[in-house]
Amino acid sequence: MARTKVQTASYERESRRDGGLAGTLRGMVQGRVIAPGDAGYDQARTVFYGGFDRRPAAIVRVAGTEDVVRVVSLARDKGLELAIRSGGHSTAGHSVSDGGIVLDLGDMKELRIDVDGRTAWAETGLTAGEYTDAAGAHGLATGFGDTGSVGIGGITLGGGVGYLARKYGLTIDDLLAAEVVTADGQIRQVDAETHPDLFWAIRGGGGNFGVATRFRFRLHELDRAYGGMLILPATPEVIASFIAEADAAPEELSGIANVMAAPPMPFLPAELHGQLIVMAIMLYAGTPEAGERALAPFRSLATPLADMLQPMRYPELYQPEEGEYHPTAVSHTMFVDRIDRSGAEIIVEYLRSSDASMRVAQLRVLGGAVARVPVEATAFAHRQEPIMVNLAAFYDGPEERAVRQAWVDAFGEALRQGSSAAYVNFMGDEGRARVRDAYPGETWDRLGAIKARYDPDNLFRLNQNIPPGERIPG
Repeated sequence: MARTKVQTASYERESRRDGGLAGTLRGMVQGRVIAPGDAGYDQARTVFYGGFDRRPAAIVRVAGTEDVVRVVSLARDKGLELAIRSGGHSTAGHSVSDGGIVLDLGDMKELRIDVDGRTAWAETGLTAGEYTDAAGAHGLATGFGDTGSVGIGGITLGGGVGYLARKYGLTIDDLLAAEVVTADGQIRQVDAETHPDLFWAIRGGGGNFGVATRFRFRLHELDRAYGGMLILPATPEVIASFIAEADAAPEELSGIANVMAAPPMPFLPAELHGQLIVMAIMLYAGTPEAGERALAPFRSLATPLADMLQPMRYPELYQPEEGEYHPTAVSHTMFVDRIDRSGAEIIVEYLRSSDASMRVAQLRVLGGAVARVPVEATAFAHRQEPIMVNLAAFYDGPEERAVRQAWVDAFGEALRQGSSAAYVNFMGDEGRARVRDAYPGETWDRLGAIKARYDPDNLFRLNQNIPPGERIPG
């Protein structure tokens, strides 16, 4: 069972006499071990989102799967908290431990692309952008999310909703196999035939079941496409019409509509900064000619404030990240059946009522290939939900955080249409009830049983946690 903080502290004091935890790890692994006081420690413990000041006892930049086995086994045997980091984008800060071990996969970036077979084996330290660039060199693609710096480990395990969702489904719908190190230190090769229960669970169940070290993905031919950014004025009419057009569009078209206060982007006139806009990022996964036709209805909703839609290669959609950008934000993820005129008016009203430097209602129309996969086929349980909504506001300091959180909570309640469903990859530290919203009904029970089989002591608990349930025989 997991040790208490007192037990962990006692272990660390004892271990310091023979070189400490870091010394023990350095004698075990091929990768780099970073401890407090080492050069680069503060950078290594920093995650994408600000507001987390956790100090792990050691950070292990593992060199390969055998290193992962050793770190997992040590953490299990010594009762140490274990954080798993791929890209470090957990909104709840799960990518870093306070007093335990961070197992950082960031140096595991091997990618083997079978161009003829349209598959790829990818280590989970790769980012979505790195994978996409490499696959794109062959005119191939696997769909991930909307941010290139996200690690493929975390986004895949949670589901993966991005610019190819309506055409090709979620990231997990292109996951063919995986290599997973489970809590007992075993390296398991999993697919639909081998450990099928574990394969089902890691397709949406998050990092609850082990450390995924490699994925085998399906690749799709996608050389030329059409898309980019389209900015429109954010009126209720435009917002509601945009969602209606997105729902009626060909499945080749996926995108995100960010209804937000316009940031000071250089291509927008100064008088528009701070005004409400719809900043849409769109991709048509097909010929540029067909894409231009599919996007014409969106251009005609209002006179565009900026129109950057054009023929492009798919990897171009991932914009470069700002190097030291660590936003502090609160958020709420949900699903709704519709965004009609009434819903659009609520969005405009709430965004106008806040003075947060950045506040946004992010709208994604789903359907298409996402909805054609049976609900019970994977641990992602929201196949039939038509629209995903993510609400967020930036804050400065703990007092302002409470104000922003109250605003986000009220906003979500105003938009709620009955469903409490949540997408696990966009959840913060919101408690067990919200985790159950991500895995409703039989999905929760099945995941708990698989957890009991592969991680009965809940070693992998620094995540949107599914505790071990009653194990199902077999």
